[in-house]
Amino acid sequence: MDTSGDLPAPDDRRARLRAADVDRELVHEILSAAMAHGSLTPAEYEERAGKAVVAKTFADLDALTDDLPIAQLGVAIPAPSLAPGPRVTGAVGADAVRHRLAIMSESELTGTAVVADELTATAIMGGVKLDLREVEFASPVLTIRAVALMGGVEILAPEDVTVEIGGLGIMGGFGGRSQRSTRPGAPVIRVTGLALMGGVELKIPKRKALDDHD
Repeated sequence: MDTSGDLPAPDDRRARLRAADVDRELVHEILSAAMAHGSLTPAEYEERAGKAVVAKTFADLDALTDDLPIAQLGVAIPAPSLAPGPRVTGAVGADAVRHRLAIMSESELTGTAVVADELTATAIMGGVKLDLREVEFASPVLTIRAVALMGGVEILAPEDVTVEIGGLGIMGGFGGRSQRSTRPGAPVIRVTGLALMGGVELKIPKRKALDDHD
């Protein structure tokens, strides 16, 4: 998508990110303006608009607009969000948190700790609470392996990350909802594991509740 220097060129990470409906809608707006401007024929517009509907990544969308004079089309390009988001350090150090264990007790992870690319949370007749809203992510993808045996694992995730939830429940279960972030470079949290007569619950509190740690 050529914006004549108005926006930074997308890097490889951004190109691989999944696009959202709002991104596809923006491309449709650009394509419509390009046809009205004479930069695209109706046939070209129809072909590209069809591809935009099924585009999955930013690379797919960029390919549809790279040769268009976007700066001359009068389409408002949203500025990148300046809101603070979870940090990805890109390096897994020896001090990165990898485990939390509670056996007939309670264990908690909170604050600005650095979490590794894999984090195991085990609750046996006890409870583990993982508050990830202020942590630093050592890897773009954090895999949480939660094991709840007659106990519970509670996970508090930041608002602007991608969350994928799986796992096996036997007389227990996994609660929460998956979501996909539209923020470029946002971390991905994957939750899996086993809940046996116990529960794993993932919550995404609103940012205003950050200080409450509920």
